Amino acid sequence: MATIMTLLNEAQLPDSPSARLDAELLLAAALGKPRSFLRTWPERVVSREAHDLYDRYLARRVAGEPVAYILGRQGFWSLDLEVAPHTLIPRPDTELLVETALALLPASPARVLDLGTGTGAIALALACERLSWQVRGVDRIPEAVALAERNRERLRLGNVAFQASHWFSALGGERFSLIVSNPPYIPSTDPHLRQGDVRFEPSSALVSGQDGLDDIRLIIDQAPSHLENGGWLMLEHGFDQPDAVRDLLLTGGFSAVESRRDLGGHERISLGRWTC
Repeated sequence: MATIMTLLNEAQLPDSPSARLDAELLLAAALGKPRSFLRTWPERVVSREAHDLYDRYLARRVAGEPVAYILGRQGFWSLDLEVAPHTLIPRPDTELLVETALALLPASPARVLDLGTGTGAIALALACERLSWQVRGVDRIPEAVALAERNRERLRLGNVAFQASHWFSALGGERFSLIVSNPPYIPSTDPHLRQGDVRFEPSSALVSGQDGLDDIRLIIDQAPSHLENGGWLMLEHGFDQPDAVRDLLLTGGFSAVESRRDLGGHERISLGRWTC
């Protein structure tokens, strides 16, 4: 029978950029324990049942499947979220949208829209931090809407709702103080689509035309019809797209246009204000 330390030291994940972390997450899940348990009890013998489950998890990770899909959950902001292969895996870079939104609007009543909500990560984080806000998350994929609603129910948040909509298609004439989105923005010819974890993620949540900007163009074009006077539009985009997105916002009539940098120093989001 192997110990926790032995299994972690023997884990072989040569293609993973975070091999040790992956092994710890998978073993902790197989044991039904937090990661801290592994460090506290490294000499603990692992049961055959847990060992077998860990081996199955490890085989899936060796094949390239993301840990988040293997375990069915992913941390984002301060939340632990259910994830599934029909939604994009929430990433730390996207937390910049949440940080900026919280700093941009006062903690007074406001209506906020999250386009392409997926797991509901952005909408749920905003709703959790601002109980006075009424947050709406929309997604064109019914399974994603159902998953986001399960996350909402588990978090017991009453100031956020989810509905099916292809961008603004089901919103009628509704207007919001703030619209946020992490839309698809990868060019269809990008070679990275055939590498790493993104191979397993839905292309509809990643790819947006030849230059990656098709959906961003549509959102910028249609957002004014759904923004209150003085409302803000905030978009995540690729590290090499800030100039193009700022130009689109300015051409679309937005003011106070700027970009914000993520922890890696890349201009990761751009925003602008709509004045009627």
